[in-house]
Amino acid sequence: MFQSRRGRTLLGIALACGALLLLCIAGILWKEDSLVTDLSQKNLSPSGQHWFGTDFLGRDMFVRTVVGLSLSLRLGVLTAGISALLAALLGIGAAVLGKAADAAVSWLIDLVMGIPHILLLILISYAAGKGFFGVAIGIALTHWTSLARLLRGEVLQLSESTYVKTAKKLGHGSGYIARVHMIPHILPQFFTGLLLLFPHAVLHEASITFLGFGLTPEQPAIGIILSESMKYLSMGYWWLSVLPGALLVMVILLFYWLGQNVCALLDPASVHE
Repeated sequence: MFQSRRGRTLLGIALACGALLLLCIAGILWKEDSLVTDLSQKNLSPSGQHWFGTDFLGRDMFVRTVVGLSLSLRLGVLTAGISALLAALLGIGAAVLGKAADAAVSWLIDLVMGIPHILLLILISYAAGKGFFGVAIGIALTHWTSLARLLRGEVLQLSESTYVKTAKKLGHGSGYIARVHMIPHILPQFFTGLLLLFPHAVLHEASITFLGFGLTPEQPAIGIILSESMKYLSMGYWWLSVLPGALLVMVILLFYWLGQNVCALLDPASVHE
């Protein structure tokens, strides 16, 4: 099974999803451990006992990094799911409900995309009270535009197909056409777009938390870890920022790899390879 390219891709996707799931579970189980302080063990360099060293309060940086990434991943799943559903509703609705709806959604997409992304995210998150829910609302309301534009283009192209025109002549309504003829065709793009929203959500959550507009300092978020480490970087405690940052980059790259391979897997041309 795993001798073909498709089989190897399936195995890689399964292993990557397993690693991410393990990271999430470990973060939940280690939440209390990430808060344990020991001033006698503060600012220790990486070792066999503390893989990422310890911080200025003697907390294990590997445990804190895993807990922070776990929180970011769970937030990413929530916000990416909401954004993808919003994109699907607006993208499909714009193309199916007529020219007025299409013009309104197109104007909304252009408006949101015309504002600097990180600025809009900070404004919405701050207005919603920051914290977990404030960040979730901000990310969910700012990450749907690209996928909505893609789905709208796909639906508009499908609207010109022969079978959709035939269904209209037979008297089928917009809801029936969308459900039967359009949604099945755009599911690959939807799932690929949903998967690619995860790294954007995780990275932007870490970014605005680092800037002080995201999660609160009481939460062991990856952005908080990186923000706190900046003041100690000049003292030579490089592991406080380099190692957590490197693990964050690895998780982001893993998500991009997953998105690209899922897209290739959904490509009909790859079925017989």
